[in-house]
Amino acid sequence: MEKQQGLKPDVRFPEFTDNWEHKKMSELLAEAKKRNGDLKYGKGEVLSVSGELGIVNQIEHLGRSYAGVSVHQYHVVEVGDIVYTKSPLKANPYGIIKLNKGKAGIVSTLYAVYKVKGQNACGEWIEYYFSLDANTNRYLRPLVKKGAKNDMKISNAYVLHDRIFAPQIAEQKRIASFFTVLDKKITQLKQKKSLLEQYKKGVMQKLFSQELRFKDENGNEFPKWEEKKLGKNATFFSGGTPITTNKSYYEGKIPFIKSGEINAEKTEQFISEDGLKDSSSKMVEVGDLLYALYGATSGEAGISKINGAINQAVLCVRSEKYNKIFLLNYLQLQKKEIVGKYLQGGQGNLSADIIKSLIIPMPCKQEQLKIANYLKAIENKIISANIQIQKNQAYKKGLLQKMFV
Repeated sequence: MEKQQGLKPDVRFPEFTDNWEHKKMSELLAEAKKRNGDLKYGKGEVLSVSGELGIVNQIEHLGRSYAGVSVHQYHVVEVGDIVYTKSPLKANPYGIIKLNKGKAGIVSTLYAVYKVKGQNACGEWIEYYFSLDANTNRYLRPLVKKGAKNDMKISNAYVLHDRIFAPQIAEQKRIASFFTVLDKKITQLKQKKSLLEQYKKGVMQKLFSQELRFKDENGNEFPKWEEKKLGKNATFFSGGTPITTNKSYYEGKIPFIKSGEINAEKTEQFISEDGLKDSSSKMVEVGDLLYALYGATSGEAGISKINGAINQAVLCVRSEKYNKIFLLNYLQLQKKEIVGKYLQGGQGNLSADIIKSLIIPMPCKQEQLKIANYLKAIENKIISANIQIQKNQAYKKGLLQKMFV
């Protein structure tokens, strides 16, 4: 790529006014050629590169080591090094570029490792620059040649052959510092959400095992719980799928809820009134309890957020005797046990008959309501934390797009 005239980002800190320069990557990075010849690092220190998590320990991330018989030829990755992984991802068909902010370790020869030239570049700024898929793909696309097996045909040195627009080191550090603070806030919100989820799970276990019991408004104990077969205390129906060869059936305005969408606010597909009428699909309403029978989400339960039609992989459960939030949380808590019992090795499907046969504890309605309200209050805090995470992530993404050229 030829050197172009300097540009300025749409948003920047007021103390910086100079144009960004069109710099060759070799001015910012240098290839790191150190190998693990002395075996300082073993298979327990092999690193992987994740699009979402960055550079992480392979065993901690994937559960085991995928290293070869010997790791003496692996590249050494120090803290602060930049790593380019020559593996395609859906959003990054030419690989990704990440900064090692964790521990030192080693990566296989399928990766390329670079040292940051501290006088010209800030490693954190480089990672934020390449955190935008558009920047990563735009930079790597002209350089990478794809092999017959979709492998990357590019030398480690040639990765540094092109140019990006970059400011002076002082502005790089200012930008990196700003986004680091924002990332810290997002991390804290994620930790808050995780702690709330753990707390809710612990409370659910104590409530449904009756280790923790509520009392009535007068401080008296509620009656003993009964054990009831769900099939005798609720009504059930599942749906169907309109014939897929009739395109007109899929040109309507009725949301078509599949098993992976029982908690969704919108659906990928919509069906027509004729599609609904001419098939076994059935309508559910906002607030209905839905249970996923098939697919990757098999065993999950949710409360419908939309009026729509369900297919055969979704079971609608309605009950006058069970509080729906109480029942929802019980089914969520029991998911692992239900799936483990009825889906051996993850094979097969759940069925309406299986769900009807479940024995569900039944407190009196007043205690069900207290349990439901308590768990709902925790869930609302989890939802609130998630909304804050999404808002901050959107804010970060918007600024990344405006603060880089």
